[in-house]
Amino acid sequence: MNIETLDLAVFVIYVIALIGIAWWVSREKKGHEKDTNDYFLAGSSLPWWAIGASLIAANISAEQIIGMSGSGYEIGLAIASYEWMAALTLIIVGKYFLPIFLKHKIYTMPQFLEQRYDHRVRMLMAVFWLAVYIFVNLTAVLWLGALAINTIAGVELMYGMIFLGLFSLAYSLYGGLKAVAMTDIIQVVLLVIGGLFLSFTALDMISGGNGAWQGFIDLTERLPGKFDMILSEDNPHYKSLPGISVLIGGMWIMNLSYWGFNQYIIQRTLAAKSVSEAQKGIVFAAFLKLLMPLIVVLPGIAAIILSPELDKADQAYPSMMTLMPVGLKGLIFAALVAAIVSSLASMTNSVSTIFTMDIYKDRRPDKSQHHYVTVGRIVSFLALVIAMLVAKPLLGNFDQAFQYIQEFTGFFTPGICALFVLGMFWKKTTANGGLAAALGSFVFSLLFWIFLPELPFIDRVGIVFLLCVGAAVAISLVQNKGAHPNAVELKEVQFGTTKGFNYASIAVVAILIAFYATWW
Repeated sequence: MNIETLDLAVFVIYVIALIGIAWWVSREKKGHEKDTNDYFLAGSSLPWWAIGASLIAANISAEQIIGMSGSGYEIGLAIASYEWMAALTLIIVGKYFLPIFLKHKIYTMPQFLEQRYDHRVRMLMAVFWLAVYIFVNLTAVLWLGALAINTIAGVELMYGMIFLGLFSLAYSLYGGLKAVAMTDIIQVVLLVIGGLFLSFTALDMISGGNGAWQGFIDLTERLPGKFDMILSEDNPHYKSLPGISVLIGGMWIMNLSYWGFNQYIIQRTLAAKSVSEAQKGIVFAAFLKLLMPLIVVLPGIAAIILSPELDKADQAYPSMMTLMPVGLKGLIFAALVAAIVSSLASMTNSVSTIFTMDIYKDRRPDKSQHHYVTVGRIVSFLALVIAMLVAKPLLGNFDQAFQYIQEFTGFFTPGICALFVLGMFWKKTTANGGLAAALGSFVFSLLFWIFLPELPFIDRVGIVFLLCVGAAVAISLVQNKGAHPNAVELKEVQFGTTKGFNYASIAVVAILIAFYATWW
């Protein structure tokens, strides 16, 4: 279905405006040349609203909107646990992890690992994250984004990926993180408004024009099984979301790793003006995460009624967009593309940051600041090109890409989580112990995957995390070196938070309790 002229006009205006604003906020004072802090950490000047918006914009992309909506079509509201549990995770990250990272004044997560452990750990994780960001995250966002554009506008998949890549580079390549973060508030506003319009319109269609609220009531009555938050063992999707384990098991590890130790997410908070400013941004992001299922999951459930004959679940969200009226469709299309290009820009910026600051600068430490920024820009471009070339071979045959990504990353996140948590909170963790956790994660996960394939991957993640912690502790105790010389001195870290942060945290918890009590 081709997009109408009015929709196309709305979309083109958005593209031009975003690029113009990004270049405007990226301009430098006369005589000042961008250095690595400017390009990779926005000059350590981001306000709370930019941090919160940028966290969500980096997170909510094609893999989230298209993929999670597809899982909503297949599984139902239970998939929203990824969003709602993330809200609580953000509070924990803001209070206990972020003060440690900001105290160490780091550019990257691998840099922290070298400060805490040694150079081997830094290099291992730097190479690992580069591979994951390029071959998993970038490819998923490009492929699912191009799939959405193909469904809505009829654009060939490769041309769609090229457009998305060029668009993200056009507004982020020059300005770096500052261009990305400062425009993300526009992206998030557009995403929320466009997503809410789509959800409300779909619900109104279900009710036969009697309003969105009546449509929601009708939807819950017609599809009651799709509104179970905690799946029972006889549910066909129990293996994807294994009951109570979602609340007390491996999903915690997945969320802590993603929100606490993931470079392209945490990089926004590292660029904050201060710890308190970063924490305010994290609280803002937590409230937005509570809203996301209304935008990304509900349309997938509505598609069961409005578009029941889909070939693939991941076509649910694009199919809902095709039902929208002219003009509104252009706004929602712009919101979807906004989410896609924001994530692409965030990921490429993080790839360039890790490669430049952790790998290239380590080998060429005597180069100028301008040289490192140039290297970062080249790496951003090359990362997108590689991702475009491998996207179809890697993801072309998957029905629910979101679940695929979660399961794949689940092989590694237990070890990453163990590596960081022990590094921050147990002084006796040695570098060899940390390496055992990081490497053991894949080995343990592979063994479970081969010999216990019926084990739900979320449960596997939780068990493997405990095994990784056990391996790291055992090796550290056998080495018997006592407190690591680079151990984090927790007494020197300010973990205190403002009353505003505390009250907001209580509000997030109360809302979560209400949600789960309603749809248990």
